[in-house]
Amino acid sequence: MAEEKKSRLFALKPVIERWPAVSKPEGHVNFRTKILWTILCLVIYFILTNIMIYGVGGTVLDMFAGFRAIMAGASGSIMHLGIGPIVTASIILQLFVGAKIIRLDLTKKEDKAIYQGTQKILVIVMILVEAVPQVYGYLSPSENLITMVGGTGLANAIIISQLCMGAFLVFLMDELISKWGIGSGISLFIAAGVSQAIFTGLFNWLPAAGSDIPAGTFFGTYHIASQLSLGEMVEYGFEVLFIGHQGFQNAIVPLIGTIAIFLIVVYTESTRIELPLAHARVRGARGRYPIRLIYASNIPVILMAALLANVNMFALLFYTHPSMSRLPLIGHQWWIGAYDTAGGSTAPIAGGAWYLSTLNGIRGWLIPIISGGDGAHMPWQFALKVIIYLSVMIFGSILFAKFWIETTNMGPRDVAKQIQSSGMVIPGFRRDPRVLGRVLERYIPVVTVIGGFAVGALAGFADAIGTVGNASGTGLLLTVGIIINLYEQIAKEQAMEMHPVLRGFFGAD
Repeated sequence: MAEEKKSRLFALKPVIERWPAVSKPEGHVNFRTKILWTILCLVIYFILTNIMIYGVGGTVLDMFAGFRAIMAGASGSIMHLGIGPIVTASIILQLFVGAKIIRLDLTKKEDKAIYQGTQKILVIVMILVEAVPQVYGYLSPSENLITMVGGTGLANAIIISQLCMGAFLVFLMDELISKWGIGSGISLFIAAGVSQAIFTGLFNWLPAAGSDIPAGTFFGTYHIASQLSLGEMVEYGFEVLFIGHQGFQNAIVPLIGTIAIFLIVVYTESTRIELPLAHARVRGARGRYPIRLIYASNIPVILMAALLANVNMFALLFYTHPSMSRLPLIGHQWWIGAYDTAGGSTAPIAGGAWYLSTLNGIRGWLIPIISGGDGAHMPWQFALKVIIYLSVMIFGSILFAKFWIETTNMGPRDVAKQIQSSGMVIPGFRRDPRVLGRVLERYIPVVTVIGGFAVGALAGFADAIGTVGNASGTGLLLTVGIIINLYEQIAKEQAMEMHPVLRGFFGAD
């Protein structure tokens, strides 16, 4: 009977056991080694984002342009796909396991190993799924490459192989950091890309295309204030200075929004419930177990943003792809998503994808509502877009937060076992994991929902306000949270290095 209840994914066990992977360290990895591997992967990541895909010709259309900060890649480079395949594979498995379509009990070690192994296989599948459509009108091979290799098919295969290689390297580096480094590779790559975008948005002295105003906030603000007369400032200068325009997007309001989001996230990340703990055998040894408000971290927003990026990608394919646009019922249908790629843009201009696209600061929704629309959409449509986008971000973040804690040993029962194994107990309660689990069930599920709501709302409102560097509000939110979490993990690693007895409490080897 026990064999009959096993998931069909156990058929993949022979493949999973032989699947290429980064081996886990056999013993404790010291702090210096972890820092070394983490920094090395970040350096390699920055190098790869500056290696352009060989043989691409014509205009490069970036399917993930609106989500580039979250996708942790660089348009046109071999890191073009970024973390998209990894996160998409995680989304699919979480949804299937959460909906009980795939029957795996993630509290069992064997089932969890199958889950993690299947996710690795699915990552490779998603790399191909996201890489193959790119060569049809988005990353087309140049005439020189086609002539060199003797055909379009082989030229397409060369571009696809470069995309697959870049995405697979991201996957391996993420695994390397998680096992030999500090933190999550996916999170660090996001933070690195967003930090670079914000720094450029603040200090770039070069003008944007079609403008004579420096693109950076500081240099652009000084240029406008010093070059325009008082009459010009009153007529249009203050609007450009505070809100910006097409040639100057890093205005003062996005800077204020960036600072405000930073302060709010720092405050939110520091909010927590602390459960008192006492050692069962050592009298006087006491501590506290913190349950943070953002309990599932920023992972739910990463998953939600990646899901919306995939929605935009497939809507774009259905509308513009030479083959997929001819599919019955869904091919070239404006209600799914309409696009005008003549100028190299991959942002939707109508349909469902438009309502789910990022808000892009107050110029993307508030100004059209006040001024009576933008010619293509009425004010009420912009208002509806804001409501739909915020609702989807909040509800999706709550859903993924609940799934995430169940798949990462953060549920009440798993935390109770961790506390029990460390020799700690909650004063006034029996030393029993089931009792501890019932106590934690009063807090963790509720905090998970509240934290998912908070992080989704913060991300949505951050996108609505806008940020410098076109990093997106979601990207900034993630980066602040990632940096805070990284700081805490570094502090924890240093504490375990000085006091090895703490490794058992933190669940380390």
